[in-house]
Amino acid sequence: MQAVLKDAEDRMQKALASLDKDFSRLRTGRASTSLLDGVRVNYYDTPTPLDQMASVSTPDSRTITIAPWDRKAFNDVEKAILKSDLGLTPVNDGKIIRIVIPPLTEDRRKELAKVAKKYSEEAKVAIRNIRRDANDVLKKKKNDKAISEDDQRKGQEDIQKLTDAYIAKADDALAKKEKEIMEI
Repeated sequence: MQAVLKDAEDRMQKALASLDKDFSRLRTGRASTSLLDGVRVNYYDTPTPLDQMASVSTPDSRTITIAPWDRKAFNDVEKAILKSDLGLTPVNDGKIIRIVIPPLTEDRRKELAKVAKKYSEEAKVAIRNIRRDANDVLKKKKNDKAISEDDQRKGQEDIQKLTDAYIAKADDALAKKEKEIMEI
């Protein structure tokens, strides 16, 4: 029974880690290199992650700089950033590509808060699915006479407590992200 609980907890931690990764991609008005994590550059006809072909940094809170290692890749990097759904405009000065992060409008902040809620809800659904899977394993063990009905009930209570704790963590992460998004 402990193995079922441990497995459920590991999977719930991964669901929260995925939520954190989704949150890191949300633009909050501050420059962050993680904004460009999903950008793939068509480099010699191969989709290449931006961070594998350029140096990406944030010299200040409103600017991201990209220095491709290959001078021929500047146009490809610019095209990839423009094609991405980030809504960012790169400026190429021949030596470096700069992206200035514009301040967020109130409407855009509200849209981002809705997206953050959607990500949080997806994580909660994943956590609940993990709970269901763990409860199914316990039911199967009880039907196979590997555990008693009391052990099954105790295991389900433990899994529910674990689920409640991880859903609370997802809610806390959402509250922090919403506060960060709405901050001016």
